[in-house]
Amino acid sequence: MKNLKFRQPIPAARLPVVFTAAIIYLLQFTSSVSPPPLPILPIPTAQQISWQLAEMALFLHFGTNTFTDSEWGTGHADPSVFDPTEFDATQWVAVAKQSGFSRVILTAKHHDGFCLWPSDYTDYSVKSSSWRNGTGDVLRDLAEAARIGGVQLGVYLSPWDRHESCYGKTLEYNEFYLGQMTELLTRYGEIREVWLDGAKGEGEKDMEYFFDGWFSFIHQHQPGAVIFSDAGPDTRWIGDEAGVAGSTCWSLFNRTNDMIGNTDSNYSYSGQGDPFGHDWVPAECDVSIRPGWFWHASESPKSALTLLDLYYKSVGRNCLLLLNVPPNSSGLISQEDIQVLQEFSEIRSSIFSHSLAEGASVSASSTRGDLTDPRYSPHNVLEQGTQSYWAPGSAQSEWTLYLDLQETVTFNVLMVQEPIQMGQRIIGFRLDFLNEDGEWQVAAKGTTVGYKRLLLFHSVRASHLRLVVEESRAEPLIAYVGAYMDPHSVVRRIPELSSASLINGSHPLQQATNRIASS
Repeated sequence: MKNLKFRQPIPAARLPVVFTAAIIYLLQFTSSVSPPPLPILPIPTAQQISWQLAEMALFLHFGTNTFTDSEWGTGHADPSVFDPTEFDATQWVAVAKQSGFSRVILTAKHHDGFCLWPSDYTDYSVKSSSWRNGTGDVLRDLAEAARIGGVQLGVYLSPWDRHESCYGKTLEYNEFYLGQMTELLTRYGEIREVWLDGAKGEGEKDMEYFFDGWFSFIHQHQPGAVIFSDAGPDTRWIGDEAGVAGSTCWSLFNRTNDMIGNTDSNYSYSGQGDPFGHDWVPAECDVSIRPGWFWHASESPKSALTLLDLYYKSVGRNCLLLLNVPPNSSGLISQEDIQVLQEFSEIRSSIFSHSLAEGASVSASSTRGDLTDPRYSPHNVLEQGTQSYWAPGSAQSEWTLYLDLQETVTFNVLMVQEPIQMGQRIIGFRLDFLNEDGEWQVAAKGTTVGYKRLLLFHSVRASHLRLVVEESRAEPLIAYVGAYMDPHSVVRRIPELSSASLINGSHPLQQATNRIASS
C-alpha cells in the first residue's frame, strides 16, 4: 500500500488566526454582492407589463353607425346598410404601425348589437349585409392583417345589446354573451386585450352581468390578454373620455371601491388611483381623434399638437393612450386622419428620439450595496427601458441623482421611469438645475411616476441637474431619466414659488426660485 503523506497539523494556538483570515477572505467575495431590493406590493402581471410597454393603441369604431350617421344605434338599422366597398384591414394596420401604435382594438359589437363577424348566435351581423354578398368577416381580415403586420389585436364586445331579444333575461343573455365571446376568443388567433364596459342608456332594461365569470373565462381562453373595464380586473378606465389622466396617477387601486357601469362612481378615484390600493390596475385613457366615436362626414380630426398634449397627459402620466380613429363608410381610415397621425408621429420622434442627458456623468446620494456592483449603479438611469435601475442605500430621508451633462444644453421636458416590475413607489419628486449664479433652482415638480412620467416646463439652460425624490412608499428605484427639447408645445406661465432644501447634508443651503410647471 502506498504511503500517504499528510501536511503538518496546524497548531491549536494558530487556529483562531486561520479561521479569522478565512472569514475575511470569504467576506471579500460575499460582501460586494447585495440581493435586489424586495418588490413592494402590488406588482403587475407579465400581461400588464406588456400592455404598458405598448403605450398607445388605436380604437376602431366601425359598424352600421358608420353608415347611418349615428353614435348609439337603436339596434333596428337594416344590416344591408353596412357596405364598405373599399374595406382594407391592411390599411388600418399599416396606419397604426406607421404612426407608432402597436395595438388595434375593434368594436366587434357595439351597443346596437350588429356583429362584424358572422356569429352563430344572431343573424344581425355581416352575414345579413350586402357587403361581399354576406360572406365577409371584418374581424377575420383584421386579425390576419395584424398578424402579418406584427400588431397586437384587441376586441370590444359591448355587454349592452339593443337588438338581442333576450337582453334583460339574466341567465339567457349571459349565456348568449359568453357564447359570442367564445367565438371571438377561439376563432381569431391571439387576442391581447378584451375591452368591455357598463355603458347603457337611461330607461333601458335592467340587466345583471356575470362579470367575474366572464373574466375567468377570458383569461382561460386567452391567457395573454388583459381585460379592460371601468374597474379592471387588469386595466381600468381613467374616468373621462377626454384622454386625460390626473396629474397624480397610481396603478394601485382597490377594485372593491368601484363598480362597472355605476353612474355614481367616484371618477376622481379612477383618475388618480390609490397609493394604498391592494390591486395593480393601471389606467387607460380613451379619446377619439374626432368629436364622435364613429365616423361622420361633417367632422374633422384633432390637430397633431392636440394629440401631443394628450400624449403628455396620458402616456406621460403612467397610462396607455387609446386613441379612436374611426374608419369611414368606404371602409378606410380617412386621409385627413392619416395626415394628422403622421404629423403626430413625426413630432414625437423629433422630441424623444434623443435624450440630451444621454452622455451625462451620473452620481447619487447613495447606492445600494458595493459601489462596484453595476446592477444598482446610478449610471443605469441613462439606459432606455425599465429592466435596469438605480437603487439607493437604505435609511435615507431624500434620494438624489446628480447629472453632469458635460455641456450646457437647453431643454423643457423631463422623462422619468420606474421599474414597475418592482412596484410603484415614488410619491413626489423635483428637478433642480444649477443656474448661472451657482445656485440650485427648481425647474419642475411632480408627484407619481410609475411606468413613465413626462414633465413639460419652461425652457432651462444648464449643464448640471439633480433629480430629488422627496417622498416614496419605499426606497425609490429609478429606471430612466431623460431630458428633451419640445419646440412645439406652449407652456402656460406658472406663478413663482420659493423653496429651499438640504440634500443629505452634503450641499449648502440653496435658494430655489423660479417658474415651476407642476405637470
